[in-house]
Amino acid sequence: MTDSRTGGIPHQVPKGSYGVPLRADEWEEFSPGFGDNSHRGHFGEQFIRMLAAAANIDAAQRDRDRVGVDWQLGHPRRSGGRRYPVIEAQVKCTSSPELHDDHIAFDLKTRYYNELAGNDYDIPRFLFVVLAPADPFSWSDATPERLLLRNAAYWACLHDQKPVAGGTGTRRVHVPRGNLLTADTLHDLFSPNFRAMVGVS
Repeated sequence: MTDSRTGGIPHQVPKGSYGVPLRADEWEEFSPGFGDNSHRGHFGEQFIRMLAAAANIDAAQRDRDRVGVDWQLGHPRRSGGRRYPVIEAQVKCTSSPELHDDHIAFDLKTRYYNELAGNDYDIPRFLFVVLAPADPFSWSDATPERLLLRNAAYWACLHDQKPVAGGTGTRRVHVPRGNLLTADTLHDLFSPNFRAMVGVS
């Protein structure tokens, strides 16, 4: 049966008992891994993708996590003296941040820390930390006027840090709270200053 309000497309009846949409506590039961670490991590990565889309930045996800990079981001125009510069980012998402007045204390596995620390890279790379509510039902909220994603993302650059010996344990990273990631500040990360830190003009 077609519906003139949808341009002739058959009207979609909501799923659920007797045509009633499923409640959150019902669809959660049939959603494997809902709210677990993998789900949270995926939300964090897509949070970054949405910011990149809003900033008109190209975002390509790495097929394999072998070098500590989740996203490669490309600028569509010139930044400084270089055309189409790129940066790389490792994304972490947490619902239990340790917040301080001027920074977020985040314990990063030593392996991941070493893949961000130092300046012997061809491409500037960053740590993006996404803060998400503990309740996954509040991660997003949509109305006809807007889509809201909670809560926020912050960035840190570890080019001035040195890798540490060994690949076990964790390394505490201080992510400045002033480094809020927005569409505007995402463009700032393509600054020649970060390329200079890794020896790329």
